[in-house]
Amino acid sequence: MTAEPTATGDDTRSQPAGGASGPPGQGVRSRSQHQRRKRIVQAAAALASRGGIEAMQMRTVSERAGVALGTLYRYFPSKMDLVVAVVSEELDLLEGSIDRRPPRAGDPPQRAVEVLMRATRGLMREPELAEALIRSLLLSDVKTDFGERMTGLLLRAAATGDPAGVPADDPRRLVARALAGIWTMEMIEMLRGNATAEEIQARLEISAARLLIDA
Repeated sequence: MTAEPTATGDDTRSQPAGGASGPPGQGVRSRSQHQRRKRIVQAAAALASRGGIEAMQMRTVSERAGVALGTLYRYFPSKMDLVVAVVSEELDLLEGSIDRRPPRAGDPPQRAVEVLMRATRGLMREPELAEALIRSLLLSDVKTDFGERMTGLLLRAAATGDPAGVPADDPRRLVARALAGIWTMEMIEMLRGNATAEEIQARLEISAARLLIDA
């Protein structure tokens, strides 16, 4: 599941890109910082995919990423900041997948459900990681834009035009956000073993058909 807007403590945000301005070597430092941050996030995701959120111990992440513990804390002041960054990385992957292969279903509700089921299948390839991400959404005090980004994906699939042009109080945005919330709860049921992918899809199809009538 794009830009990486969520992780706090990322000291690359204020650096000029590509060295177009600033002292010589600043662009190199910025690229190096970006690569180091990405390595940290990938290490955290790999640990979570094997042992869930409990496996994402900061010292273990720093060792796996090959960075000093102090460096890790400069990028991510807390474990939950790191979890939020992993969520953002997964959304980047999903958005990239949707850009490469837009949903082909016939009407807006069907296209929205296709997006959600692709997200479901992608997450469930690594259920431990999926559980860690969903738990982070429920338990974290760190602000995340997960709901807004999922809403944007659904708007892109179900409605025409740029989701950024849909106002916050527009009914289309509100119902897309509601559908994203339903999907999150269905994912929890699936992770608990209380629902199959087929059951989730059937319920999402009913919900989308009711919610997205005017999309």
